[in-house]
Amino acid sequence: MNQTQLPYVLLYLCSTFLSSVSQVLLKKAAMREHTSLVAEYTDWRVILGYGLFVGCTLLTMLAYKGVPLNIGPVLEATGYLYVTIFGVTIFHEKMNPKKIAALVMIVAGILVYAL
Repeated sequence: MNQTQLPYVLLYLCSTFLSSVSQVLLKKAAMREHTSLVAEYTDWRVILGYGLFVGCTLLTMLAYKGVPLNIGPVLEATGYLYVTIFGVTIFHEKMNPKKIAALVMIVAGILVYAL
């Protein structure tokens, strides 16, 4: 990776992080009771979550102006790390050995590709 690609890589990582945040918003909205189907889809969390997804798609498209296509999936894999961290800290999900092994393999894959 060269210096001209760095801003695009950071933009891609930001997009992946915001996409993970939108998943948290949608899960929070799904955990709430709603009085009707309309109320379920007009919840501010749902609107903001889907709005972030659209924004992240646009950011990712912009990032691909400077990120090679073969690096994109590696950067996208960081989303698994963000979602896991959010799951453990926000939703108090439990980590088991299989989940930890999967995260270690994801991080190892990112490191192997980066080095």
